[in-house]
Amino acid sequence: MKVNVIGGEMSPREIDEYITYIDKKYPGRQISGLDIIIDGEFVDIKTHFKDTDFQHAYRSADYLVNNMDKLNDAKQSEFSDKQRHKVGEEE
Repeated sequence: MKVNVIGGEMSPREIDEYITYIDKKYPGRQISGLDIIIDGEFVDIKTHFKDTDFQHAYRSADYLVNNMDKLNDAKQSEFSDKQRHKVGEEE
């Protein structure tokens, strides 16, 4: 993973803490790099992902999720009961 520290200096331990934070924030995502931007006492983090290809999105109650595991049991049941429509095929 490529890490860029912009606007100041940071110890390797601090960088490792930000990497751990981002790994926990985005479980299952492949991270290719981080830009850690120091602005005085504040730090902004820009995360770059390897898996930028669109895989699949599920629409549920006006929000999108990329993984059914993020939905509660009731929403998962609702999805399994829905009628599926084929895309691009004539009926």
